[in-house]
Amino acid sequence: MQKKGNKYGTHRVIEPVGVLPQPANKIDNNMDEIYDNEILIDVQTLNVDSASFTQIKEQAGGDHEKIKEIMLGIVAKQGKHRNPVTGSGGMLLGTVEKIGDALKGKIDLKEGDKIATLVSLSLTPLRIDKIKAIRDSIDQVDIDGKAILFESGIYAKIPTDMPETLALSALDVAGAPAQTAKLCKPGQTVLIIGAGGKSGMLCCYEAKKRVGVTGKVIGMCGSQHSAERLEKLGFCHEVFVGNAKDPVAMMTKIEELTNGQMADLTINNVNVPDTEMTSILCTKNDGMVYFFSMATSFTKAALGAEGVGSDVTMIVGNGYTKDHAEITLELLRESKELRELFTELYA
Repeated sequence: MQKKGNKYGTHRVIEPVGVLPQPANKIDNNMDEIYDNEILIDVQTLNVDSASFTQIKEQAGGDHEKIKEIMLGIVAKQGKHRNPVTGSGGMLLGTVEKIGDALKGKIDLKEGDKIATLVSLSLTPLRIDKIKAIRDSIDQVDIDGKAILFESGIYAKIPTDMPETLALSALDVAGAPAQTAKLCKPGQTVLIIGAGGKSGMLCCYEAKKRVGVTGKVIGMCGSQHSAERLEKLGFCHEVFVGNAKDPVAMMTKIEELTNGQMADLTINNVNVPDTEMTSILCTKNDGMVYFFSMATSFTKAALGAEGVGSDVTMIVGNGYTKDHAEITLELLRESKELRELFTELYA
């Protein structure tokens, strides 16, 4: 008889008692027995959050053995992969190994299904037995290990019409283009910071579709290489190279590109800290900023906006929005250019 579990996984929390698994300092990652409302996953690949992996890579000096050591240390200490510096996790690809008795027949999964979890590794009980390969250019780590998905956890079945790694790379950032679809309105000027990255390119495509012929999409890239790549895709009306940590220079550039009108909506996709003020200053007073980046300090954003007298509406980058997995995978089916580039980069 399996033990009865809590919907949100609080039964796995070791300390501090009374909190949910995400903010917990340590959770139980014993996989020998599962609770009645859990799904046991045989893990194949961890897709580490970009801000988290960038930080780990810098800490390790790019050395793969040190990256392994850091990741194994995080999981050994916490029972999950929550980066202690960024607080973020990522998601995983694996095969359903066992379904708790209370969930059998109530969910559209069966043992043997390939799934990507759409909840953060920062709350997912995880055991890493071996790190087999590190693909640091795309933030993916192949492992032997197990994980638990709670009853409240969301997931996506891996589609059969595209490679697993391609689907995983898109699903990792599924919240960004899906939120872009909700936030963009016809005729708007939309600035996308970090437009040449994975989430940035998906957002550019979706934004152009939503703002229509009277709107404008501006893509800011961190390097000439990513800017040239984005130009070729043709999703932006303007593409430029800039430093997202230099708010005054960025504001001047956006003033120039918008004839002083600034952006109606700014979407921040970068994976480095200290870009909050750039997002705020580039956005008009009654505009909106969507911080998808997990490197965002919401203290800096709130106090910074107050400090410059900006009345922008700021949205926390919730990686989940309704139907986000379906919306994002459909973009790869819609756009031949996106699919080809994502296949080249991530599959």
